[in-house]
Amino acid sequence: MGRTKKVGSAGRYGSRYGKKIRQGVVAAELTGKADYTCPSCLKNTLKRARAGIWECRKCGTKMAGKAFKPS
Repeated sequence: MGRTKKVGSAGRYGSRYGKKIRQGVVAAELTGKADYTCPSCLKNTLKRARAGIWECRKCGTKMAGKAFKPS
């Protein structure tokens, strides 16, 4: 496995698929793993549970949104 200091999680692909595609993968993974503001309790605790399903870790609210970012 190569180094991933510069390329982040896309280091698992090595030199395959091209730079732009690998950068897009990194951007999608980072936005999917980030915390967002819950619309009901207004805390920064909304996390992605599955593709399109977002769940607040504080109040337990579940909502549907986009795959990598809540709408």
